[in-house]
Amino acid sequence: MSRRPAEGGPSGAEWALRVRRLIVECLDQWDLMVTGPASTGWTAVVLPVTRNGRPAVLKVGWPHVESAAEHTALQLWGGRGAARLLAADPGRGALLLESLDAGRTLAGLDAFTACDIAGDLLRRLHVPAPPTIPSLADYLRPHLDRLDDPSVPRRFAARTRALGDELLDERDHVVLHTDLHYENVLAGSREPWLAIDPKPFAGHPGFEFQPLLRNRVAELGTGAGLRWSVRHRLERAAEAAVVDREEARLWTLLHTGLQILWARDDPDQASVHVALFKALED
Repeated sequence: MSRRPAEGGPSGAEWALRVRRLIVECLDQWDLMVTGPASTGWTAVVLPVTRNGRPAVLKVGWPHVESAAEHTALQLWGGRGAARLLAADPGRGALLLESLDAGRTLAGLDAFTACDIAGDLLRRLHVPAPPTIPSLADYLRPHLDRLDDPSVPRRFAARTRALGDELLDERDHVVLHTDLHYENVLAGSREPWLAIDPKPFAGHPGFEFQPLLRNRVAELGTGAGLRWSVRHRLERAAEAAVVDREEARLWTLLHTGLQILWARDDPDQASVHVALFKALED
């Protein structure tokens, strides 16, 4: 987190110096009591708390483009398919959320069954996007312009650019989660499974499925088995989300081509995306 550059706000290092004060302010503002140790991810600190004796979760995040509309999306969803938002302070990057069972995620289920569940959650989350949700197309276009990076094989770069030209003018804009992988779905008490940690954008639902392919890679197999597993995961998730299979494949190709660029400093991860791209091609 501390190595992240600023994205219109403090850098990761600057934010890390402030986060303790932000947490104390939120605890006071919402009258919260900490009930366990903090956990940290790439961009946030999460604390188990109680408010009026009821369990909740305080999340204080580093302000960046992908998190800008998190509170807005959670408000729109109203707990339907996602963790319920109890309170928000966007100025502090703070969310108070319902408590879920972090020890039970979709990572504990068969991958294909997990794709069915994730797809059904996405179907419920894909509500019409208001203007306050950032445009996926606006976010992606500058990255498409950087596909001439030597780390991206020319064939993949050309195909990804062509897909961007073809797909990013789509007008079917719904609220996207964009990071619904297996560990971002937790068991709940009021519903069996609920999504957490959205990175919301407004766009086409076909963009959603790539996280279900790039995680649990060891289970995909190799060669023809990998191609079958990748496509079967995608088909299961797309069917549950009520997204056309071919549209899902094309959008996932676009997403995967960009992931090759984004993983340019991690050769092992980049090779995963290259394998996924090949498995998804015609």
